[in-house]
Amino acid sequence: MGTDLNAPLGQNRKARSPKSQESALSFGRVLLGAGIAVLIGVSAWTVLRPTGLIEPKPEAVAADAAQPAEKRGADAAGGQLTKPRTSGSLSGAQVEETLTDDGSIVTTFSPKQRDGDGPAFIEAGRTKGQDARMAAFPNDALLEETPEGRLPIIGPDGLRPMDQYARPWSGARGIRVALVVGGLGLSQTGTQNALRQLPPEITMAFAASGNSLQRWMQEARRKGHEIVLQVPFEPFDYPDNNPGPHTLRVGLDAKKNLSELRSSLARTTNYTGIMNFLGGRFLSDADALEPVMRDIGRRGLLFLDDGTSAQSLTGTLAETIGVPHGFADMVVDTELDRTAILKKLDELERIARRNGSAIGVASAFDESVEAISAWADEAGARGIEFVGVSALVKDPQQQQR
Repeated sequence: MGTDLNAPLGQNRKARSPKSQESALSFGRVLLGAGIAVLIGVSAWTVLRPTGLIEPKPEAVAADAAQPAEKRGADAAGGQLTKPRTSGSLSGAQVEETLTDDGSIVTTFSPKQRDGDGPAFIEAGRTKGQDARMAAFPNDALLEETPEGRLPIIGPDGLRPMDQYARPWSGARGIRVALVVGGLGLSQTGTQNALRQLPPEITMAFAASGNSLQRWMQEARRKGHEIVLQVPFEPFDYPDNNPGPHTLRVGLDAKKNLSELRSSLARTTNYTGIMNFLGGRFLSDADALEPVMRDIGRRGLLFLDDGTSAQSLTGTLAETIGVPHGFADMVVDTELDRTAILKKLDELERIARRNGSAIGVASAFDESVEAISAWADEAGARGIEFVGVSALVKDPQQQQR
C-alpha cells in the first residue's frame, strides 16, 4: 500500500509503544545529565586549579636551575631576592662591533627579544646614581664576561660604572666632605658594625681579599652607601709587609699585573672605582702603573689614592691618560683613640671650609666607626654635606662639558 502524501505527517509514522517511548526519554535524561556534569567539572577546574601544584616538566626545572641566583625567585632557605627587570636605553638592541681591515670599528644595531615577562623599570635619561630598588643589583650592560669573572666596563651607550653606582647628592655649592671607611670584608664583626653604625652618606671601601663581598656589597648598597674596591699594591717593604693575594708588583710584567688587577675587580660588583691598599712602591713606578691606570680608565672607573705615599704618580698619570681620580686629604685614624680621631675630623672640616671640599679616609676599627658616626651627625648640623667620593674626584669627562 502506498503512502498518502496528503495525510497528516503524524499519520504516516508507525505508532510507538509506551515502553519504547519511556526508554527513549530515559536515555535522553542520561545524556543531558552527563553533559551538565562535564561542563560543571571543566568550569570548576578552570577557575579553581592551583597552578602552583602543577608539577613542572623536568626540562623546565633544569632551565630554572641554570639561571643565576639573582634571576631566580626567593630561596626557600630564605633570602635571595628576585632581580627586578630594567629597560635601559639599549635594552631592546643587539649591538655588534666589527673590526675592519683599515682598523676602524663598525657598530651594528639590530632588534633583539627582551627576556622575561611583566613590567620593567625604565631607566632612560638618567646618568647619575641608581634607582634605590635596583641598588643591590649590577647593571648587566656594564659587565663583561672574562676568564677572571665578570668585570666592569663602559656600557654601549657610554654609561660608566662610576656614574651608575654613584651616590646622588644635592649639587649645591656648599661645603662637601667625602669620608671613606676601608678594610670592609676582612672581619665579619667589623663589617657588620660599620654597616650598622655608619650613616648612608659614608663611602665604604671593600678589600678585594675580603670574604662574602657580594653579600656585604648588597647590604651596603641597600642602605644607600656608595662603595669602592680596595686593590692591593706593592709597598716598599714587600714581602715583609704583604697586602695579600693578587698584589700588583713592580717586578711583574704588564700582562701579569693586569691579570692580577682583573682577579680583584671580579670579586664583587656595583663599585664606582678602586682605592689603593698600601702600594707605595708600585704607585711610584710609572712603567708599572701606567697600563693599570689605562685599564681602570677604559672600564669607566675612578681611582682614589689614599694619600699615604708622597711619591705616588697616580695624579700625574691620571691627568695624562684622562682617568677620573682623587687624593685623600687626610687619614683620620692614624691614632686609634676617639679623642684623636675627632680632632682629625675637625681638621678635615677646616680643610673643606677652606677649599670647598675634602676627602678623608679611615679603617673600619670600632673606634673609627664610632667617632665618625658621632661626628658626622654634628657636622651635618653645621652645614656640611656628606657626599660619595665620586662627587669629589677630578673627572675629565665632566671638565670637557
